[in-house]
Amino acid sequence: MSESTAEPIPFPFPDPSFIGDLPPELAEIRDGDSVVEVKFPDGMGAWLVTKHADIRKVLVDPRFSSKVMAAAAAAMSETETGKLMNESLVGMDAPEHTRLRKLVSRAFTARRMELMRPRVAQLVAEYLDEMETQPQPVDLVKNFALPLPVRVICELLGVPAGDQDTFHAWSNALLGDWQQVVEKEAATVSLVNYFTELVTAKREQPADDLMSDLIRISEDDETLTTREIVALSIGILSAGHETTANQIGMFVLTLLHNPDELAKLRANPEAVPQAVEELLRFVPLTTTGGIIPRLTTAPVELSDGRTLPAGVVVMPAVATGNRDPELFEDGERLNLSRQPNPHLAFGAGIHHCLGAQLARIELQEALAALLARFPDLALGVPESELRLKPASIVRGLESLPLTW
Repeated sequence: MSESTAEPIPFPFPDPSFIGDLPPELAEIRDGDSVVEVKFPDGMGAWLVTKHADIRKVLVDPRFSSKVMAAAAAAMSETETGKLMNESLVGMDAPEHTRLRKLVSRAFTARRMELMRPRVAQLVAEYLDEMETQPQPVDLVKNFALPLPVRVICELLGVPAGDQDTFHAWSNALLGDWQQVVEKEAATVSLVNYFTELVTAKREQPADDLMSDLIRISEDDETLTTREIVALSIGILSAGHETTANQIGMFVLTLLHNPDELAKLRANPEAVPQAVEELLRFVPLTTTGGIIPRLTTAPVELSDGRTLPAGVVVMPAVATGNRDPELFEDGERLNLSRQPNPHLAFGAGIHHCLGAQLARIELQEALAALLARFPDLALGVPESELRLKPASIVRGLESLPLTW
């Protein structure tokens, strides 16, 4: 790529008028230059990649390294937060990532996740029962979207029920505003200490949970250390509930904002799994539309023939790629019957989301039960009063008041 003479574009872009939409500037870039240089508020620069084919290359080509996270961690090398970033799967490349991912995948199988579906459905029903006893409007975020994934991921890991509210507070701080360094470090230290003690306890009294499985694997394969089990558990906790919790609220809002599509889904509830895939494609997961940046380790040619040089940070704008007209007909429109749907909501390549199957199960059971239980579901406040959580990496609503 020839050296850019244009000034980097300030990024992220301002929020659109509807809280669930993407900034129109992203689509304009995708359908124009497709790759532009941007600058974040902290001064960091990056190349924003917006087309589906190029985004997929960023995610699967080993010349795009995840160790840009490690570079950030190096600046915080004396902090627990920095150490944890270096030890997390999202910040690793092969062969370190390959070894750890292979070990944890033995415990995190699709079959095991599917066996959790009845328990997820039971928890969904319990939370909806409780919602029905409250005066309307009822906040879906506080009473359903947030506690459900926290409960599921804690039960999966083997975290005692009494600790789950505390866990959410720690995880929320971990994924919150990067400028809140003190709060983030305190949460990280608390999580590391807690999980270290829990690993010790489960070595003495193993149970039928994911952490006990990881401990058993470490006893068979001594390359999996206690510290790695702790880092894996924190990553599973944070990624495993924060994303799904926010998606439940944003998915419901998106359905209510698209009443024709919602009516089709109500008429055909068996189509919920397919609808979830379309919502995963259509609803942006992050505030920027992108996911974890990569660093080029060698020159890489993109689909339009231009080349990114080695040593630059690349931000894959997955949310915009998921609407690329070259793959998705009328991609800026929600179409719950869309097929095929090769979205990249769970990433691709070696960093494809470890918990994708569990997330799908939770989202499917949550939406199916909500629509079945509340045929007259509606917003309890005007859309204009809804707000996104401030300073959060993952895009989610502060609250979602509903009536039925």
